[in-house]
Amino acid sequence: MTSPDDAPKSSDDQREPAYAERCYRSPAAIGAGVLLLALGAWLGIDAAVRGSGRTPWMAVAGLVFLVPLVVAFTVRPAVWAGADRIRVRNPFRTITLPWASVEGVRAGYSSEIFAGGTKYQMWSIPVSLRARKQASRRQVRASLADSSQQTSPHAPIGGKPLRAVADQAIDEIRDLSERNASREGAQGAPQVTWAYEIIAPAAVGFVALVIVYLVG
Repeated sequence: MTSPDDAPKSSDDQREPAYAERCYRSPAAIGAGVLLLALGAWLGIDAAVRGSGRTPWMAVAGLVFLVPLVVAFTVRPAVWAGADRIRVRNPFRTITLPWASVEGVRAGYSSEIFAGGTKYQMWSIPVSLRARKQASRRQVRASLADSSQQTSPHAPIGGKPLRAVADQAIDEIRDLSERNASREGAQGAPQVTWAYEIIAPAAVGFVALVIVYLVG
């Protein structure tokens, strides 16, 4: 006799296991952050080593203040969407939302998720109006080519309409929310934690900058 565990799985289960977690990040933001950190380190270290007077202290304090902020707004943002919950890591806080608590997801001028009567932005899924216009133009060209029975390099894959990257991500997150909201592990209330590992050093660096400036 075949046990439930030995029963053949559907193609959807084989393609996307229930425990699979999707991660959404912005490659452009990460690249910009790495470049800014490299440039800041080069200028700051050079000023600290070769500077005179209060310049080295200003350089060190500036690095302590600016490096966490650059990391916060470029490298840190990420969104993880799993079977039971979505975790949104923004510059200064992390929001964990069980799917049952999610009330809606949308992408207007920014990517937003609603839970517990509160709106949370998803920094790692930036909305590009230019990308939307490009996707719309490709969709129109593909439709015209299809109506004239021509092959278009911009034809939608699998018959799906062309969408901007941010809109595709929002569609996926909305689908995960609707499909998993009834799961037993997806129940609960939103949880918000502050990123003190970012806030604390930035605050120390800011205070140090003020002190060095005033002391002169």
